[in-house]
Amino acid sequence: MSPLLRAQGLAKAYGDSAVFRAVDLTLERGELVALLGESGTGKSTLLNCLAGLDEPDAGTIDIDGQCLAELDEAGRAELRRAKLGFVFQAFHVLPHLSVAQNVALPLLLLHRPDPARVQAMLDAVGLGSLGARLPRQLSGGQLQRVAIARALVHQPALILADEPTGNLDARHAREVMDLLLAQVRAEGAACLLVTHSEQAAARADRALRLDEQGIRPWA
Repeated sequence: MSPLLRAQGLAKAYGDSAVFRAVDLTLERGELVALLGESGTGKSTLLNCLAGLDEPDAGTIDIDGQCLAELDEAGRAELRRAKLGFVFQAFHVLPHLSVAQNVALPLLLLHRPDPARVQAMLDAVGLGSLGARLPRQLSGGQLQRVAIARALVHQPALILADEPTGNLDARHAREVMDLLLAQVRAEGAACLLVTHSEQAAARADRALRLDEQGIRPWA
């Protein structure tokens, strides 16, 4: 079976400053891969390129057999809705929607409303009793868990997670890693986890390092 994600020869620069170059990456189904690196090495930029939210300057990206370069913006948006779950480092929850409504949004966009699934995801991240609250009533760690539940609720094939444990205490960080691994294994999904946490990276199937020269194994 072909990899769920294949990126070849990716490069990105801003002006004369290279962010990264020669990035080759594959993610197999059922695999969680951790991506580490110093701040400013382009890990978040790489995630945005893989999701079709940003354009690499060179290289190709295929998700589940679909080449992103062959899709227009509407096609990329449709692919993201159907196949991607993205955990943003800045949460990006909608302030005027309740916690449950934020988590339900991917299902509504797919015309698959499922209140039981939403509640199950809230329970899984420890927010089962907080569905009616607004984001302003939550802590940073709770908002992080809302973002994780929203990214996983529609059972995406590809999960891109930008520092999903960065705002969490040790217990909740372990629970989130448990949840990500369970989703990857049960659904045959693939997950790329950007992290500074060596504890989180130690639970991944592989750990990689990104720098401006590309990706290599974490040592």
